[in-house]
Amino acid sequence: MHILIVEDDPLIRRELKILLETALYEVTVSQTFSHIPDQVFMEKPDLVLLDVNLPEMSGFDICTKIREKADVPVIFLTSRTDSMDELTGMLKGGDDYITKPYQAPILLARIAAVLKRTKAAQGKDHTLPVWKNLELDVAKCSLIYHAPDKEVLIELTKNEMRILFSLFGCAGEYVTRIDLIEYLWENQIFIDDNTLSVHIARIRDKLKAVGINDFIETKRGIGYRI
Repeated sequence: MHILIVEDDPLIRRELKILLETALYEVTVSQTFSHIPDQVFMEKPDLVLLDVNLPEMSGFDICTKIREKADVPVIFLTSRTDSMDELTGMLKGGDDYITKPYQAPILLARIAAVLKRTKAAQGKDHTLPVWKNLELDVAKCSLIYHAPDKEVLIELTKNEMRILFSLFGCAGEYVTRIDLIEYLWENQIFIDDNTLSVHIARIRDKLKAVGINDFIETKRGIGYRI
């Protein structure tokens, strides 16, 4: 799924690009803002993540112009928290309105929800990260195992979901233990290194319970990969 980011703050723009690419989306970032509707019509993204406060034209006006020719989903992402601004965004044709600072898992869940809702009628629901017959559903904090004869739902804890989110984002490559620990517990001063091993073991136990073995590989001294 292809997402177009329209955000004038370079730090937030870079953060969003990394976040979305880690979640396995194709990402395009607008560097100029005078011809955003034309860019949307030309590139045909699956979703536009649109800031409201832009230097040349407001996000509301851009959305109005997009709606003249395209039904692409638009999510407003802005620091403006006034309820009237949110109402304006919806009346202009926006599909969701998210205020900054956002929480990454919540943002991803709401993007996935909008994509799922708008693509379902076209049979194009590919919003979930997939690897080896497993889909990671961030919104529901679960894994979906596509077995030969059925689908199996595997419930996850918040930290189990975050571990798998990191691994899915780097599928086929090793993610170091240090990177996982920093991602999971960035606000805590000290974490017992064994805590991560316990979480990994619990994920493996849940996978084994449905007949999946060796989904998460361990390489001593490096980390884990799927």
